[in-house]
Amino acid sequence: MSAIIALGLTTFREAMRNKLLYTILAFACLLILSSWAVGQLSLHEEARVARDMGLGGIFFFGVVLSIVGGVTLVYQEIERKTVYSLIPKPIHRWQFVAGKYAGLSLTLLVQMGLMAVVLCLAISWQGGSVDGALARALVLLYVEVLVVTAVAVLFSSFSTPLLSGLYAGGVTVCGIFIPELRAIITNRLKDTPMVARVLTAITQLIPDLHLFFVSGDTIDGRRVTVHGSYVDWGYVGWTSAYGLLFAACVLLIAMVVFSRRDFV
Repeated sequence: MSAIIALGLTTFREAMRNKLLYTILAFACLLILSSWAVGQLSLHEEARVARDMGLGGIFFFGVVLSIVGGVTLVYQEIERKTVYSLIPKPIHRWQFVAGKYAGLSLTLLVQMGLMAVVLCLAISWQGGSVDGALARALVLLYVEVLVVTAVAVLFSSFSTPLLSGLYAGGVTVCGIFIPELRAIITNRLKDTPMVARVLTAITQLIPDLHLFFVSGDTIDGRRVTVHGSYVDWGYVGWTSAYGLLFAACVLLIAMVVFSRRDFV
């Protein structure tokens, strides 16, 4: 455990010095702040616009940060040859992957926390309130980012950053539109039930990311929104448990793949 903590803190310090991540963070904060200007163009909906644009910005840039960080996590260590110095040491390869993931998760927590602070300030300037619904939405977004990060780390354990980014981005897009994909499979492939069953089984392997961004969706027969009736902490709890369990399974596969990888 001490090795994982040490690797995690080292990864966190290195990531916080990454100029690319700061550039993405700056764009995210700029988008959130621009919601204030856009809100002025609306009619008595300033706070609603600020909240919607802010959460959308945190969601988009959080995913971008997780993919960029995840796909370069292992590859950079191989390129800089630092991974070779760790192999002879009493550090297992699974600890290396776990430590890197923990460090990146901490980095994302700090950066998404900064974006959340900017969003709260923007909402306050618009005269809106920072309530529990917003807090629950932010928790769900962070868990979603952890899932995407685990997927990116998995691809990074055996592929190049470019391909890993494309794979992780593809899985993310499919995960967001899981309900639509399953509906298409059910409605369009009625005449080929075997193909429909195979494709449906494949969708079970993709993380159901639409569960984490539910504002404006219908949950249990009612429409939920962060501006009014929203999901409770119970929903946040079981959805977060699903996301963390999925991320843990994906990370376990990444550890196995990385442990079997030949660096010689």
